[in-house]
Amino acid sequence: MTTPAKLITSNPDIKKYEEMDVDQLLAQLSPEEIQILAKEVDPDDSLLPPSQRCSYECSKEPTGPLNRKKLIEHINKQALETPDRPENKPYVPGTVRGKKWVPPQNVNQKNETEKIKIDLDDEYEVALNSATQEEIIDLAAILGFHSMMNQDQYHASLLNKGQPVGLGWDGVTKATQPKAFPPEPPNNTDPDESVRRLKDDDHTLIDLNWNNIKNISDEKFEQLFAALPNNTHLETLSLSNTGITDRIAVKLADALEKNATLKVVNVETNFISPPITVRLVKSLLKQKVIEEFRASNQRSQVLGNKIEMEITKLIEQNPTILRLGLHLEYNDARHRISAHLQRNLDRSRSRRMGHFARQYTGGWVVHHFAK
Repeated sequence: MTTPAKLITSNPDIKKYEEMDVDQLLAQLSPEEIQILAKEVDPDDSLLPPSQRCSYECSKEPTGPLNRKKLIEHINKQALETPDRPENKPYVPGTVRGKKWVPPQNVNQKNETEKIKIDLDDEYEVALNSATQEEIIDLAAILGFHSMMNQDQYHASLLNKGQPVGLGWDGVTKATQPKAFPPEPPNNTDPDESVRRLKDDDHTLIDLNWNNIKNISDEKFEQLFAALPNNTHLETLSLSNTGITDRIAVKLADALEKNATLKVVNVETNFISPPITVRLVKSLLKQKVIEEFRASNQRSQVLGNKIEMEITKLIEQNPTILRLGLHLEYNDARHRISAHLQRNLDRSRSRRMGHFARQYTGGWVVHHFAK
């Protein structure tokens, strides 16, 4: 059972309708009266559909399909032909209307600094009164008052080098002059000569650095990677900022699977996609000789959770990798890789210390070398 709706009003003329049911009142109205009443409905009523909240109704028939271009042209033409509204008061040069702004008078106010009295012991007061300016600056550096001095004063105090001449407290607002460093010299490595020495398995070619060399052709990269499997002396390969794409990176991954002497590979700042990065990390599991691999700052700054988890699983299967240069976003991947790299470092340190021991038939004998 529902309670019938009642008409609640404060108008004394229609007080008599309060006891009547609203549905009975609506039943006595004609369709025209109901339509007029519908126009007075609160437009913010959320129970009504949007089409019924708007009181605007157009009874005209459509004249044809909408032509947006002609409509815009008609609006622009009507705007240009409509005359501007005349001003109530014409503009007269030099006439000031309204209240004129008058700047305030300059009042010479004395900047009176309020002195704060600090109650110090006699011993501290005598020490501070007799302290020099350099000693006060050193004391501020020891107490950590960085905002009271510049960088030169702070570092000079910590290193006990003596304060720079002419700075004092007046040097607080002066910025430290930046040190001019010479630009990095260009990479003068000859790619053709490097490829030739790599093919000849030159025993003096241990570190190959092509970093920052521009306009290296794909054919030159292919010749380089084709010579890697048969080389037995190269240990470090640096190809940072050389414009390596996915197609070239796949050939590099194939070469890493066949080379057994490389220990460091650097392909940072190139255009390698995340799936191909996974392919490169996977290629390290074939020979298990590479100790350092760097591939950060690629085309995609964010690898994604799926790619990071794949890289994490591949790194956890690699017993020789010691350093990995990749930007990982998720903490789980960072912690798992960091823990595995630490285990590899401990294992490598144990192998290096193993040369102090020799195995005999009776067990392990540790040789202590006398100084």
